[in-house]
Amino acid sequence: MPIAILMPALSPTMTEGKIARWLKKEGEEVHAGDVIAEIETDKAVMELEATDEGRLAKIVVPEGTEGVPVNAVIAVLAEDGEEVAEVAKIDPATLAPAGAQAAPTAEQPKEAGKAEAAPKKDAAAAKAPSPAPAATPAPAAPRPAGRVFASPLAKRLAKEHGIDLSMIAGSGPRGRIVKADVEAAIASGAGRAGVAAATAGAAMAGMPDAEILALYPQGSYDLKPVDSMRKAIASRLTLSKQTVPHFYLSVDCIIDRLLQARAAINAQAPKDEDGKPAWKLSVNDFVIKAWALALKQVPDANVTWTQRGMLHHHHVDVAVAVAIPGGLITPIIRQAEELDLPAISATMKDLAARARARRLKPEEYQGGTTSISNLGMFGIDQFAAVINPPQATILAVGEGAPRVVAENGQPVVRTVMTVTLSADHRAVDGAVAAQALTAFRRYIEEPALLLGGF
Repeated sequence: MPIAILMPALSPTMTEGKIARWLKKEGEEVHAGDVIAEIETDKAVMELEATDEGRLAKIVVPEGTEGVPVNAVIAVLAEDGEEVAEVAKIDPATLAPAGAQAAPTAEQPKEAGKAEAAPKKDAAAAKAPSPAPAATPAPAAPRPAGRVFASPLAKRLAKEHGIDLSMIAGSGPRGRIVKADVEAAIASGAGRAGVAAATAGAAMAGMPDAEILALYPQGSYDLKPVDSMRKAIASRLTLSKQTVPHFYLSVDCIIDRLLQARAAINAQAPKDEDGKPAWKLSVNDFVIKAWALALKQVPDANVTWTQRGMLHHHHVDVAVAVAIPGGLITPIIRQAEELDLPAISATMKDLAARARARRLKPEEYQGGTTSISNLGMFGIDQFAAVINPPQATILAVGEGAPRVVAENGQPVVRTVMTVTLSADHRAVDGAVAAQALTAFRRYIEEPALLLGGF
């Protein structure tokens, strides 16, 4: 029986992907464990491995195709004894996925994978209905009375946000509602009970495309398609600003001592045979360490809000915003409070390099207990960042620049860096956020505390 290979969900939030490259050609043998293709998601490029054997009878989705929905048939595998030419003639939509379904090489989060996995015996899954765009789900008529098919994760998320699942069109097999469908409904306001909520949801969706385009003369602009990364960023940030009550606190940090310590430490770095230093610390490395220690000192700020209760994290996993072509990604430095500065520097350099090459694994950019966004290298004095759900805090770091400050009643010039903390008021009170920010300033202004790790 021919086997349909489907576009897999390589992360809990993935709804579509791009075939970056086929590593097998039609007619070639495929063995279990062979990497058959590279799939580009909104965040990374990942390899797909075959879990069964046969010959690649037909490539359904050509290399370079974008916007391929999860569960869409991307190739067909002929089993032993089957004629490749005959299998290639079969309509892929009539095939059911089987054991040869390609799987990502990176390990997926167990809970999310279990929650969102599609039933393998579902023959209609191969038809792969296209999911609605993340921020503007397709309108759905109420379902007939009876059972609503939704993943456990989707059900829990809908309950937390007051979403009526019967009003949502599912993008999974046979219309099954998955997490991404509920997130889209939350962002747009669809599926909420009550006329007032529905009206508010329509307002939050923004102006329709037709109204926007009508404001600008034809030929006065270029309309460029939005890729999956930009769609994901738009969806998550819209969701954050609409569902997370932000508040902001700012402090000025004098970093002259930090700059002196940085220069001294870099000068003492051991060198290899070519004279290349083992490390070169950046100001951002100090910021990461200081913020991790501050949250360790004020654990009530290192939390995550859920309807079931507050998650008080045992470690500080710092996600750091990295600009990449077309958007950004936030690779995570795990247990940053326990790492020394050279280790943080080396880890950050490795993660940033692989982020720009789009080679991060999902577990390297998903999760985290807090975030840092540093725009100081662009000459930005101060800004407020948008919280990255489900985290409760993000620290926005500005440029360290000479400013006139008062010391002992006298004006003096010092290097000052302004940082702004955005916090989720559901999870973090103002006084707690202030304590965390005060602790951060203490660590930054007294860099010897960072070296001692206390």
